[in-house]
Amino acid sequence: MQLYNFFRSGTSHRLRIALNLKGLDYDYVAVDLRTEEHLGAAFRSLNPQGLVPALVQGDLVLTQSPAIIEWLEERYPSPPLLPENPEQRARVRALAALVSCDIHPLNNRRILEYLRKTLGCDEAAVQAWCATWINAGFEALETLLAADRQRGAFCFGSTPTVADVCLIPQVESARRFKIDLTPYPNIVGIDQACAGLEAFRRAAPAVQSDAH
Repeated sequence: MQLYNFFRSGTSHRLRIALNLKGLDYDYVAVDLRTEEHLGAAFRSLNPQGLVPALVQGDLVLTQSPAIIEWLEERYPSPPLLPENPEQRARVRALAALVSCDIHPLNNRRILEYLRKTLGCDEAAVQAWCATWINAGFEALETLLAADRQRGAFCFGSTPTVADVCLIPQVESARRFKIDLTPYPNIVGIDQACAGLEAFRRAAPAVQSDAH
């Protein structure tokens, strides 16, 4: 199994977490977004979108991190990243989607590059853009987390789920964009709980081979 990814990519980060939580070994294949390697013919032959990550197993090529994580959950069901109860599964998927659909796409690299290069935004404007959408999403997520009186140390229950898999890379991005996390004590607490797990530590951007 080969994971084509970039150390600082949030979608790559979440997939590394999921693979680690599942206890799956994979070959780390770095795709350097800084040099636009992802836009070259070699990588586009794997993913015509030119987006990381891509997971390759034999002749199978999987793209789009939510779909890959769902595939991992079905193909390697233990340990589970979703609860058994259908209503609880829907809640966890909604928490994950809040991050992966409504926060992350607005502050990923290609959007920020469009703001800079096409619209001529300076770094202050780009920072303001990121802060607006990260804070809007985190405010909603924090409210949902605070309302769940049965919640343990993680987004749902007492073990990591796909919601945590999606959240932690976004917290990493928020810190990179210098977002004040003080208003979000539940999110910060979840981040601390996840940092105590080897699966999350090994997935962190700073410890990947292409980070240096």
